[in-house]
Amino acid sequence: MKPVPGAEAPMDGTVGMRPWRFVVWFGTVSLLADFVYEGARSVTGPLLASLGASSLVVGVVTGAGEAAALGLRLVSGPLADRTRRFWGLAIAGYALTVVSVPLLGVAGVLWAACVLVIAERVGKAVRSPAKDTLLSHATAATGRGRGFAVHEAMDQIGALVGPLLVAGVLALTGDDYAPALGVLAVPGVAALGVLVWLRTRVPDPEAYEREAVPRTPRAASGGRLPTAFWTYAAFTAATTAGFATFGVLSYHLVQRHLLTTAWVPVLYAGAMAVDAVAALATGWLYDRHGPRVLVVLPVLTAAVACLAFTDTVAPAAAGSLVWGAAMGIQESTLRAMVADLVPSGRRATAYGIFAGVVGAASLAGGALTGGLYGYSIPVLITVVVGIQVLALALLAVTAAGRTRVGAG
Repeated sequence: MKPVPGAEAPMDGTVGMRPWRFVVWFGTVSLLADFVYEGARSVTGPLLASLGASSLVVGVVTGAGEAAALGLRLVSGPLADRTRRFWGLAIAGYALTVVSVPLLGVAGVLWAACVLVIAERVGKAVRSPAKDTLLSHATAATGRGRGFAVHEAMDQIGALVGPLLVAGVLALTGDDYAPALGVLAVPGVAALGVLVWLRTRVPDPEAYEREAVPRTPRAASGGRLPTAFWTYAAFTAATTAGFATFGVLSYHLVQRHLLTTAWVPVLYAGAMAVDAVAALATGWLYDRHGPRVLVVLPVLTAAVACLAFTDTVAPAAAGSLVWGAAMGIQESTLRAMVADLVPSGRRATAYGIFAGVVGAASLAGGALTGGLYGYSIPVLITVVVGIQVLALALLAVTAAGRTRVGAG
């Protein structure tokens, strides 16, 4: 395979850092940050339950958290495009997460824990459009699918180690959440340090894209988003609307006595390992075969519901691992395609809008699965499978529309 143009040579204005090095260092930041917030997310369901939350409350709060992480990007995305302060927004968002997680362990009351769960996700909303835009510039030189996939795989190293550390501390302290989440402050501070250093080394990552595609000028921040982007967002929203949060999955595991609380983050770590493999595989396939590889996402989402809510340990655990595979695709290949659909001057806005649409679907998905779980698991499974059939139809429409755009 021929090397991607510009993938090895230094780029003008980047202080000599090569695109792949930038991707790897940015991946290191995400690795450390995932160590923090995935460690906390691995026990969100049991933690809220220990404070008196019902399955509906867990579903709504975790769904609202995901909605905040995604929906608020409707503001942070256009703000990033308008101000061009991508680094500042990225640093501020990571800082909010680093502060919220240790406090979650000492909240003590349900309402405060719920606020902190959502606050941590707000931090992700602040940083993500800016972060994805910064990363998208380097992936213009490395290959979109591969660049985003490697970044996601590095994310998952932290997402694997963080829950395992939390599990170990919980086992040693008799399920005391304060030290289990307090220890996550250390990698959080390290993430901020690396991010600030990277900003000093590469103040203008857009130079990567200008060098990789020299005939493409710096795009203006105005104008309409492509029609293909909107149909793609509709597909992603549909498949996300049937996707249960891990908070609901872990609630089921603990409440049905399938796993102890200390074993839940171990299973979550396994799901994060599957996430990394799925991201790398689909990223590689995306660069070669395009968006058709996304057909697997609705299939995996339906499989999660069919497996995870059983009353037997093996299929329920398998459902959580399939959940990890679906997450890997959501966090890598879906984001890579946005960068291919939208020019750089509108990309942070596109990421914000895309995430906002998906955020509304995440809230619906969390509330839907949490509510139907308490009503009827067979109904829950039937509804989720039906939604994924709709998502497959929307994907077909999206692919057809993209083909027409390309032909025009």
